[in-house]
Amino acid sequence: VQLQACGGGLVQAGGSLRLSCAASGGTFSRKAVGWFRQAPGMERSFVTGINRSGGISYEDSVKGRFTISRDNAANTVYLQMNSLRPEDTAVYYCAVGPSVIASNVRSPTAYTYWGLGTLVTVSS
Repeated sequence: VQLQACGGGLVQAGGSLRLSCAASGGTFSRKAVGWFRQAPGMERSFVTGINRSGGISYEDSVKGRFTISRDNAANTVYLQMNSLRPEDTAVYYCAVGPSVIASNVRSPTAYTYWGLGTLVTVSS
């Protein structure tokens, strides 16, 4: 499975962006999907994910601002980001994992396939 994330860019604080992640060579069907981000000098961290059972998890700082969704027919997962803050600045990665369940959805090592990332920059 190859993943291509897009939709990043420069936005002012309080603005919105919608990231997309399209899969080729495979499907999202019956697989978990997740979004992670990595700020400069920081480790890659969990943002949100949908586990194999369909349960959705969010990192605390994005709850109420970010929304993950998926379109299995289009093999695409989305991340709607509203009320963006400068601290949301990072490279955002999508990931897919056939074996991700509720207990490990936040762990990057649980995911098998990764996109190249798309840069989100939020100015103050």
